[in-house]
Amino acid sequence: MELRGISVISLTPFTDTGEVDVASLRRLTDFYLQAGVHGITLLGIMGEANKLTEAERGVVVSTVIEQVAGRVPVTVGCSAPGTHQAIHFVQEAQRLGADAVMVAPPNNLKNLDLVLEHYRRVGEATDLPLVVQDEPTTTGVILPPAFFGRVVRAVPTARYAKLEEAPTTVKITRILEETGGAMRLFGGLGGMYFYEELARGASGIMTGFAYPEVLVRVYERFTAGDAEAARAEFYRYLPLIRFEAQLGVTGVAIRKETFKLRGVIDSAYVRPPAPSVDGRTLEELADLVQYLGLAK
Repeated sequence: MELRGISVISLTPFTDTGEVDVASLRRLTDFYLQAGVHGITLLGIMGEANKLTEAERGVVVSTVIEQVAGRVPVTVGCSAPGTHQAIHFVQEAQRLGADAVMVAPPNNLKNLDLVLEHYRRVGEATDLPLVVQDEPTTTGVILPPAFFGRVVRAVPTARYAKLEEAPTTVKITRILEETGGAMRLFGGLGGMYFYEELARGASGIMTGFAYPEVLVRVYERFTAGDAEAARAEFYRYLPLIRFEAQLGVTGVAIRKETFKLRGVIDSAYVRPPAPSVDGRTLEELADLVQYLGLAK
């Protein structure tokens, strides 16, 4: 299954006491599918993957894959500090039925030769398509455009990349040049530059924006050849996208609050350590949702 369009980064819902909420996860998965997403990405930063036990990872992945039932591709985040760990996560994801895996560089590994070797070994461990996750804010690793050309040549399964080093627009153009178009690119950054990323040649986006149906409409209008309609749709809701993005590390919390307000999940609990969302911010969110006509 080819990755394209909106591959939403899924939240991991918890109960108010911090346990994985399987019932809410199933409802959330159905919500994403009803919103028209073209794929679901699990165990990313939005999914609080670094706060899950290995057993919980398995519960999340198996639950969503069962709920999706082959309707859209499921990509599983398999980033890890060490190569052997990443290989283990990748092979477990494949065993559970994942359609693709996403791997970021090991944190703070500045030697790009070693980063390439990491990807080469991970790629040899599975025949699943590999998404290179370019997220320097979290990893501390800068991947220049030329590096993606090296990855494409050294790792046949490295067919996709998710980009979150601003400006993503310029980087998209450079990577397409370096790879000869052999790598399909997805934007990120909360959707802040989605229209411009599409105009630069991106294949879609991977983000946890709490109104994925908006991004679906932008993508479908753009790919149908109506760029003006796509741009109008994107610009209409950009204030909400911006509002989420400016929250930084509280983005997970505000999105969980939004999904709770939408009746999709039961609790907005974020596993610690994590900042809380103050009441004024929630009031501003509700006001913006009402202004944009998105309130029920």
